[in-house]
Amino acid sequence: MTTEYTGAGDPRRSLELLWGVRERPRRGPRPKLTPEQIVDRAIEIADADGLEAVSIRRIAEDLGVSPMSIYTYVPGKAELLDAMLDRAMGEIVPPGDEPSGWRERVSHVARENWRIYHAHPWLLQVATGRPPLGPNLLGKYEHELNTVEGLGLTDVEMDSAIALINGLAESAARTSVNRAQAERRTGMTDLEWWEATAPFLEKQVDLSRYPLGSRVGSAAGEAYGSPVGPEYAFEFGLALILDGIEALIAARRT
Repeated sequence: MTTEYTGAGDPRRSLELLWGVRERPRRGPRPKLTPEQIVDRAIEIADADGLEAVSIRRIAEDLGVSPMSIYTYVPGKAELLDAMLDRAMGEIVPPGDEPSGWRERVSHVARENWRIYHAHPWLLQVATGRPPLGPNLLGKYEHELNTVEGLGLTDVEMDSAIALINGLAESAARTSVNRAQAERRTGMTDLEWWEATAPFLEKQVDLSRYPLGSRVGSAAGEAYGSPVGPEYAFEFGLALILDGIEALIAARRT
């Protein structure tokens, strides 16, 4: 799968699109579309057919307009990608206002990030080293920081803790999504793949040369019912991260 990069377009035009301040022509016919409609359609295409299927021409065909007319609302595909990511991240539900412990609030953040990658798998193809600074992404960051505010962490540690949580969710979700896509594309379940692979290994490979791998791999495979266990890795990693944050907080207090 091709990796796309946010921040690849014109920064000013991207920000204007993200914040809805791009000036529209004052003359000419009344606009038939809105930037929001175009972004929504691009997300629908990416959800259904992958990020590679998103193009100005495809969007125009789906919306019944000419490709050139799309540029009246959206500067280009690079800026469109920024808007798509910001719009998708706006679907994340922030932690509620009801009283709860910080571990529950941080866990909510992690699980919402896990959920959004499964709802929009194409997000896993988008590298965000230069994140689109739109209202939804900034709001998401604000809500996430609120879950660790007041715990005794420095500002840099707060940022790093959220980055660690989000990185875990993205990494585990990538494995989960890839596993599901492999099954769809090959028509073979994980169990069928293993049943086809195991006889060769048993006959041709001396597994006694890999005692730890054989023991641990067998135990893990039995537990997961699959060669990989992204759901387990996600929950296990989340618990360890929360324990680590808690230990750091306790050390600061003493």
